[in-house]
Amino acid sequence: MWWIPITLAAATFQILRTSRQHQLRSALSVNGAGFVRYAYGFPLALAIAVITFGLAGEEIPAIPWRFWPIIAGAGIAQILGTLALLRAFDLRDFAIGTVYAKTEVIQVAVVAAVALGEPLAPLGWVAAIVCMAGVAWLAAPDRLLDILGRAGDPAALMGIVAGGGFALAAVGIRGASTSLDGSTWARALFTLTVMLGIQTVVNASQLAATDRTELRRVGVAWRAALPVGVLSLAGSIGWATAVTLTNAAKVRTLGQVELVIAFAISAWVLHERHTRAEYAASTLVLLGVVGVVVFG
Repeated sequence: MWWIPITLAAATFQILRTSRQHQLRSALSVNGAGFVRYAYGFPLALAIAVITFGLAGEEIPAIPWRFWPIIAGAGIAQILGTLALLRAFDLRDFAIGTVYAKTEVIQVAVVAAVALGEPLAPLGWVAAIVCMAGVAWLAAPDRLLDILGRAGDPAALMGIVAGGGFALAAVGIRGASTSLDGSTWARALFTLTVMLGIQTVVNASQLAATDRTELRRVGVAWRAALPVGVLSLAGSIGWATAVTLTNAAKVRTLGQVELVIAFAISAWVLHERHTRAEYAASTLVLLGVVGVVVFG
C-alpha cells in the first residue's frame, strides 16, 4: 500500500508547484510558465538518474521496443492535455474547463481497463463516479447544473479533451514503466526522465518556432523558476512511482484529494468562507477517494 502515501505526497507537491507556477505569470506567458516544469525539471531528473544508475550502481532497466512509442505518446498526450485545458479557459471560463477536465477520473479508469486490462472492481467504478461528481461540484458549486447543461459548449469539449490527454498520459506512464525490468525506483525514474526529455524537446521546439523571446525569459527568471522545477520533479516522481506500483485509475482518483487539501487550506489557514455546497462537495470527493482505495 505504499502507493497511497506516495500519491498523497505527489498531490501535495503538485499543489505547491501550481502555486509557485502561478507567481511566474507576472514574468512569463502561460506557455512559458508551463515550459518551466520541463526546462528545470528535466536536468534535475537527469542528474538523479546519473547518480542512481552511475554512482549508486543501480542497473539500467532492460528496454523493450514498445517502451519508446508508449512513453513518447504519454509525454505528448500530457502536453496536449495541458494546451486543451488552457484553451478551454480561453474559450469560456475557468469553471467550465475545470469541471469537464475532471472527467479524467473516469477516462483514466476506462483507458486502463481497455489498454492495460486493469479494470476497477464494480464498487470501485461507483466510487470513481462519486469522486468525479464531488470534484465537479467543488469546481463550480453554484453553477454545476448550468455547466452540465452546456455539454456541447466548445470549452466543455476542450475540457473533455484535456481530461483524455491526462488520462492517456497516466496510463501511458504505467504501461511504459511496467514494460521495464528492475526495481520500482529504477523503472519509475527511467520512465520519468525519458518522458521529461521528450517533453522538453517538444515544448522547446514549439517555443523556438513561435516565441523565441519567451525562451530567453524562462532563462532570465531562473531564481523564481527553479523551485517550480524542483516541486514539479518531486510531484512527477511521486506520480510515476505510484502508477508503477498500482492501477493508474486508483492513483489519479486518490490524487483528486489535492482539491480537498487546497479547500482545507483556504478554510482553516486562510480563513476564507465557504458554502454548505462546497463542504458537501468535499465530502463526496473524500467518500469517492476512500471507496476507490478500499473497493477499487
